[in-house]
Amino acid sequence: MSIQPHKSAGIMATFGLVVALLASAPSIAKENTTMHASGPFDVKLVSQPAVPGIEPARLDRRTIDKQFHGDLEATSLGEMIAAGGEVPGSAGYVAMERVTGTLHGRHGSFVLQHSATMNRGVPQLSVTVVPDSGTEELTGLSGAMMIHIESGKHSYTFDYQLP
Repeated sequence: MSIQPHKSAGIMATFGLVVALLASAPSIAKENTTMHASGPFDVKLVSQPAVPGIEPARLDRRTIDKQFHGDLEATSLGEMIAAGGEVPGSAGYVAMERVTGTLHGRHGSFVLQHSATMNRGVPQLSVTVVPDSGTEELTGLSGAMMIHIESGKHSYTFDYQLP
């Protein structure tokens, strides 16, 4: 069995493309390196009146006002909607907050999206950067933040990527 010249050229072109991709792999991996930020934050939640017409839904609305310290020196403003379950220890909330400041020396803003539930005392929390919400030196930011509360003090850990 012999390989015809035009098929051989196609195989060589494909091989060349694979070699080129492998050669660039270290720079691609470097761009996607996960960075870590952490520090304390202060938060002020202020109750807001129910939206007319949805009061029977028994939703709790609040504004969010945060001051981040540490690797993220920033302020944030946002809104939260929460609801309690019929069983003690069961609840949920969603929130959006715009964070503006400096992350490891890079200035800009981005939006965090929260989704949390408490199922009979067992918490589950997801706080992620809204895709393509980064501005200025934080353009292209992606990642996830964890919120920690110990002895009434709030802190965060933030695993993120920047191009």
